[in-house]
Amino acid sequence: MKQKGQDQPRDDRGALTEEYLRAHTIGELRPLSTLIHILDYGSDWPRRFELEANEIRSVLGSRALSVEHVGSTSVPGLAAKPIIDILLVVTNSAEESEYVQALETVGYQLRIREPGWHEHRMFKSPAMDVNLHVFSAGSTEVERMLAFRDWLRSNASDRELYARSKRALAQRDWKYTQNYADAKTAVIEEIASRIREAKGPTSG
Repeated sequence: MKQKGQDQPRDDRGALTEEYLRAHTIGELRPLSTLIHILDYGSDWPRRFELEANEIRSVLGSRALSVEHVGSTSVPGLAAKPIIDILLVVTNSAEESEYVQALETVGYQLRIREPGWHEHRMFKSPAMDVNLHVFSAGSTEVERMLAFRDWLRSNASDRELYARSKRALAQRDWKYTQNYADAKTAVIEEIASRIREAKGPTSG
């Protein structure tokens, strides 16, 4: 069930509208100039995550409640764009004064601010090869991201399905990287339905 205030406006193809992207992007909204590149799994991706995670923890200390490797590069054997996705959980992601300046000291720049969608914030690393996603403790999106990662780590058939879907979508022309991400919604929802089924009925 969608929570109140957690909707993102989408067009008839299920993609976030350009108006929404422009309103929530900090700085220039940069169109893609090349095709999306999907690479075979890189054995150095876990090491790259650990280096970044250690730096994040060093500047935030106890304010970093959790730092997790998420996204496709966190799943051994899964082909992916060579961009490391990191999940940072803080007490309240809306309180930017608690973490933004500290992250800026090590070169991270705030690029996305979505107050109406789980109070999501997204930073880019200096080399633009890390997406750092910030959510509040208790956010349902944190649970969803970790469950999807863990499922793909243990389910070879869905891991291969996801890889095939990404490779096929990467061959198409996209105006923005987010358009490619939105196009994966159908396969993500298909896999997510199996995750929910495996968990069984919940109370409430």
